[in-house]
Amino acid sequence: MPHHEVDVAVVGAGAAGLGAAMTLAEKGLSYVALEARERPGGRAWTTTLANGAVVDLGCGWLHSADKNPLVAIAGRQGRQIDRSPPPWARADALIGPQRARMAAFGDAMARFRERVERRPVDLPDVALDALLAPGEPFNAMIDAVSTWYSGAELHRISAADLAAYENTGINWRVRSGYGAVFAELARGLNIHYGCQVLAIDHSGAKLALETARGTICARAAIVTLPSDVIAQTPDLFRPALPEKTSAAADLPLGLADKIYIELLAPEDVPEDSRTFGDIDRRETGAYHLRPHGQPMIEGFFGGECAQALERGGEGAAWDFARGELVGLFGAGIAKKLRPLRFYGWRTDPWARGAYSYARPGKAASRLALAAAVEERIFFAGEACSPRLFSTAHGAFETGRQAAHAIRQAAHAIVRRPGAR
Repeated sequence: MPHHEVDVAVVGAGAAGLGAAMTLAEKGLSYVALEARERPGGRAWTTTLANGAVVDLGCGWLHSADKNPLVAIAGRQGRQIDRSPPPWARADALIGPQRARMAAFGDAMARFRERVERRPVDLPDVALDALLAPGEPFNAMIDAVSTWYSGAELHRISAADLAAYENTGINWRVRSGYGAVFAELARGLNIHYGCQVLAIDHSGAKLALETARGTICARAAIVTLPSDVIAQTPDLFRPALPEKTSAAADLPLGLADKIYIELLAPEDVPEDSRTFGDIDRRETGAYHLRPHGQPMIEGFFGGECAQALERGGEGAAWDFARGELVGLFGAGIAKKLRPLRFYGWRTDPWARGAYSYARPGKAASRLALAAAVEERIFFAGEACSPRLFSTAHGAFETGRQAAHAIRQAAHAIVRRPGAR
């Protein structure tokens, strides 16, 4: 049973919740993090496959690594950081029959991104597909790439929101897994697992959080639930907070799923290379071959393609990936492949998707979702970040910011002895 009363209750122990809990502990405030899963990290999840490979089923890259605070945290944990450029940043990493056309695709993609980034901010927002060049032969592939980095197709996404995203272009990896960094960070923090928050009653002088294991009273709360969970649970708050439900619905979670395939003849392909299933259609996969030199393939699917594969289950994802790889490398490769693991984030009840995007005209909803209620209910998570959305470090930083904001709310928290 969790503590009956604390200064702050943190709802969720993903990247944002851990950032909040760590900061609250540093400030000397009593807190408890309430996590529905039986593990920390949320959409950051490192696991070991049947062949012994250590992989990330969720986020796997330290994006904007030169500014990412989790690089230093991983370093303090003694983890090895792979600072080599990612395969998508190396022309020599591309293999397969489409290689001859990919330089032209790269140029088309660069022109599209330039149109997004240079679009005047005073113009009315539009969906990203409005910025495609008519007749461009690579439009389907540009849309496919959108499903990988935004989790959704171009017609669903705000151009203004994507233009606001900050990315330094430096991307590193943690060799022992990004999710492992969060699992280690959780050690020593006051987290209760298997403790779903069913409702947050803010009608009284103190908040009452009804959980699967009893009621917690708190002076303040930090809600770090994914946007789809908030949008699809309108009775989470009592009284209701329809402005939060609406803002969360404006920021749906896109879908990006991975499949891991054992490569029984790894010498056939170069280490840390990549390829694509079919660059003439949107419903295709990206394949990272021998990441970290391991004898396997990491397949990546997004948007409606990923959703269709989830409906079919692991077998459908395996059949799709194998079919694309056979189409690229010939029938002989089929006997050199063996499925290891597929994970669908849409069917994960505590996530319900991968990472958020803003609907056209709704970029401002990120700040609306992040805004505190009554100076005692605070919000954090990647969807609350107007410039670092869809990233683990963006979520982590919003959690720390929410904890600092609680500390500064004059009437919300009574300073405890020894607090800094």
